[in-house]
Amino acid sequence: MASAPDPRHNRLLAALPEAEWLRWQPLLEAVELPLGEVVYESGGTLSHVYFPTTAIVSLLYVLEDGASAEIAVVGYEGLVGISLFMGGGSTPSRAVVQSAGQGYRLHSQHMKDEFNRAGPVMHLLLRYTQALITQMAQTAVCNRHHSLDQQLCRWLLLSLDRLDGSELVMTQELIANMLGVRREGVTEGALKLQKAGLIRYARGRISVLDRAGLESRTCECYAVVKAEYDRLLPDRKAA
Repeated sequence: MASAPDPRHNRLLAALPEAEWLRWQPLLEAVELPLGEVVYESGGTLSHVYFPTTAIVSLLYVLEDGASAEIAVVGYEGLVGISLFMGGGSTPSRAVVQSAGQGYRLHSQHMKDEFNRAGPVMHLLLRYTQALITQMAQTAVCNRHHSLDQQLCRWLLLSLDRLDGSELVMTQELIANMLGVRREGVTEGALKLQKAGLIRYARGRISVLDRAGLESRTCECYAVVKAEYDRLLPDRKAA
């Protein structure tokens, strides 16, 4: 593996008190998260929780006919696998890497033990879970009431917030699966944003040219989600 980022590039790991950080540090395992990798499947038992540092993981709900729609995205601000410590052990969603990168994982038993200590780790994870639930709820509202153009802007902004740069490597087919729409709709939406000078899209790479323009074009859903994450989670420490 290429040189792994500091684990505390992840916002939750950076927020651990010193005693907890020293206990966790030897237990964290660096992992590569390549584009399209399935971190866990619907209904599967989770063996680990994942803390992305430079990758983004999409949480998808998959229907019986194979159709899917994204319910949340997770990047360096959070973790993948909340059902492990929320008592369910499994989840009906699927977790797929939407933007390749790296992260760290922690064995399921270690996470359960930490949560059951009922100390600062538990309170941090519960605050994160509340923020994630807000994102899921706002995504459902957005998909029902707002235009594809607004949804695409929201999705781009949420993804950008979880990357250090301004470029996403993403096929139109994958975006369509995330948003639960036809590929042609994504093509049309991306071309509109490109003509407006907000993005440049070519060969699976989306470069954001005008972030402020995207923010003015999207619905209120992006701001609601961002404000909740900022309210509930501490700032990431410098790596």
